[in-house]
Amino acid sequence: MTRDRLAEAIRLREEGRAKQDQVILQEARTLLLELAAAYPDDAEILFQTGVAHDNSGLGAQAVPYYIRALELGLSGPDLERCLLGLGSTCRYLGNYEQAEEVLRRGVKEFPHNRAIQVLYAMVLYNTERYKEAMEIVLTNLLETTNDEKLQYFKRGLLYYSTHLDERSS
Repeated sequence: MTRDRLAEAIRLREEGRAKQDQVILQEARTLLLELAAAYPDDAEILFQTGVAHDNSGLGAQAVPYYIRALELGLSGPDLERCLLGLGSTCRYLGNYEQAEEVLRRGVKEFPHNRAIQVLYAMVLYNTERYKEAMEIVLTNLLETTNDEKLQYFKRGLLYYSTHLDERSS
């Protein structure tokens, strides 16, 4: 029964997000808040409650749910999404130190997740570590683009992504 209600809440949250419909998102949040109150130690329910708040533009309210889900040992794809959501939200709220810590963990545990890498680069930018940020962004761009001109210069651009201050003497 609980898993059925959780599945329904997730369906509503996804529909509300896709349609950008605050009424549907509110319905999802209400259901998830009821589940979170009834099952305060269920990492998946808490994670989904955080996501529902984030999807509704209520990032500050999402943070405690994400943190508690992590404390309870969230794992797998939910852990990956939680680290991305929490890191992104903390960055948006100006909590750069917490965002950096969360996203660094995300990069370490999910090295192929480019969204986490780019969000991490954004935090580096926010903390005035421009060189590191540019390296991450350029590497991700060059490893994913099909643009012919960028591909033609890929080797050189990848080299310079880690040698941004290098120039001819």
